[in-house]
Amino acid sequence: MRAVAGTLPGVAMPPIRTVEMHTGGEPVRIVVSGYPPVPGDTILAKRRHARDHLDHLRRVLILEPRGHFDMYGVIPVEPDDPAADLAVLFMHNEGYSTMCGHATIALGRWAVDSGIVPAVEPVTRLAIQVPAGLVQVAVEVSGGHTGAVRFESVPAFVAADAVPVDVAGHGVVQIDVAFGGAFYALAPASVFGLDVRTSPVRDLVDAAWAVTTAVAAAVPLQHPDPDLGFLYGTILTDGADAWSDAPTANVCVFADRQVDRSPTGSGVTARIAVQHARGQIPLGVEREFESLTRSTFTGRAVREVMAGDRPAVIVEVGGRAHYTGEAIFTAEDDDPLAPFLLR
Repeated sequence: MRAVAGTLPGVAMPPIRTVEMHTGGEPVRIVVSGYPPVPGDTILAKRRHARDHLDHLRRVLILEPRGHFDMYGVIPVEPDDPAADLAVLFMHNEGYSTMCGHATIALGRWAVDSGIVPAVEPVTRLAIQVPAGLVQVAVEVSGGHTGAVRFESVPAFVAADAVPVDVAGHGVVQIDVAFGGAFYALAPASVFGLDVRTSPVRDLVDAAWAVTTAVAAAVPLQHPDPDLGFLYGTILTDGADAWSDAPTANVCVFADRQVDRSPTGSGVTARIAVQHARGQIPLGVEREFESLTRSTFTGRAVREVMAGDRPAVIVEVGGRAHYTGEAIFTAEDDDPLAPFLLR
């Protein structure tokens, strides 16, 4: 597949500096300077402004030749919530997500290491405003070094429980839909004749994309904020939803067929919401979640709340992020090649 989506060739771009990280193998490109201020009274207004007026910068930073099909990025912006220590927008190959757990874990380390919040041992606490709401983050600090990160996300809830959906090429399949900061469809990979640990990634992507397409067309999604009422992707699981001390594996395919290398923090949140609603995992009991790279996150429901009129849970997700480098990205005025994707 070849997709071209570019800014105007021949227009120079001021240098944009980034810090590069990964969480469980999933990239996190954090913009630290050079990106213009993003206006808007709320973070969702800022998200709309970036989408409508600054999207050429997302394409420059995320797409080739500076990025790749599965690149992921973060744009720090001014918070409008006085309780927030910082606020961010998330960007990927198709646009702007509303919540991202793997990036939140990386942001926790970066915020402490860069001095945005003062380091406090043994745990530094901070709040990050994301388009889905306010996320509480705890960063382990020992001897001046940051380590594991945990976060409590926005209320997570089940939107559709075992709803029958006609999936192209597979017939009618029972699908769950849950909100973990974004809406996900969830199904065991086995119903498509696949295994999330051993099947070819392309086969997993094709099955997940078929589910996303079918669910987006068949299952209406509602959120108190209309900006959040869309299906972000599909998570195929190993079907091991009942609590066990063994890790349960999944793969998340989101945005435009983008594959998460991490266990997906907002996806773990959504899975815990389903498992708790079905009585498969009680409050306070931790579960381990494994990705395609065999990296793991932990997840546990810490308390029950309401999301509008829906029963919901606050989920704590834990993991580790690591630095991979720094970069300064430029676009020369005589460069004729617009950002693109080849796949």
